[in-house]
Amino acid sequence: MIRRIVLLFIAVAVFFASATHAALDADAIGKIAAAKATASPDGVVRITFPRSEVNVTVDGTSLKPFAGLTAWAAFTPSDAGAMMMGDTVVFEDEVAPAMDAAFAAGLEVTALHNHFLFDEPKVFFMHIGGEGKPEELAGAVKQVWDAIKAVRAAAPAPAKVFPGGAPEVGVITPDPLEAIIGAKATAQDGMVKFTIGRDGTMHGTKIGASMGLTTWAVFTGSDSSAVVDGDVIMVASEVQTVLRSLRKAGIYVVALHNHMIGESPAFYFVHFWGKGPARELANGLKDVFNAQKSVGTKEMKEH
Repeated sequence: MIRRIVLLFIAVAVFFASATHAALDADAIGKIAAAKATASPDGVVRITFPRSEVNVTVDGTSLKPFAGLTAWAAFTPSDAGAMMMGDTVVFEDEVAPAMDAAFAAGLEVTALHNHFLFDEPKVFFMHIGGEGKPEELAGAVKQVWDAIKAVRAAAPAPAKVFPGGAPEVGVITPDPLEAIIGAKATAQDGMVKFTIGRDGTMHGTKIGASMGLTTWAVFTGSDSSAVVDGDVIMVASEVQTVLRSLRKAGIYVVALHNHMIGESPAFYFVHFWGKGPARELANGLKDVFNAQKSVGTKEMKEH
């Protein structure tokens, strides 16, 4: 009997707590976002941006926006006014502008990955989120979508390479980069690689760098003209800081996802690609690593 009373009390409390959230104005959100808005019975407002301006084929099949090529953002009432989450369809040359616009508008980027194989041109999906006043969130989503539209207005066909051309064929000198990064590197075929490990557990078993819990970066090309590719391992509290720091350093974010299920703490991985003089790239990565350390990894301290 007591248990039933307690459960009833909780249910009533949850009901009244949710009832205090003001209903969202779908028309206002749609007007601010310059997109058609619809409201569902549970109070969620949804806006969409069909990517119909670029013809996409997957496995030889021409796909319309209805088949998974529509960007969207959904808003639900929250204590802050509204919580928004969405999935933005981006072509390769739109990723950096869309991400920069999201950060400038105060949004979070929570994933960047593919949904297809054998797609032409390549399509990626950047998931975004935020919480605050609904009109501000709607304006933030508009900024992201406007950044995408600006890229396509300048060049209707998606680009196939990053700006700047390929690096010179040569050899990377490890010593200056080691001094910047503050770690020893390994060298092979003129390339230089840094590997920095972390520790965790998975299904009760301790795991570390040798099992894939690593941040790594490989420099290819020459000292004056190089590319760097790699992967930063992060816990949840570090993700937004690392992403923002990579973009501040002019380094492209090319994927954001998980590699495992069941690990503790939960780890996320951001893959990156940068172009320029090797020392400049190393200094940029050092700034990223320093910013990551400054966050204070509570998740790691608890495990």
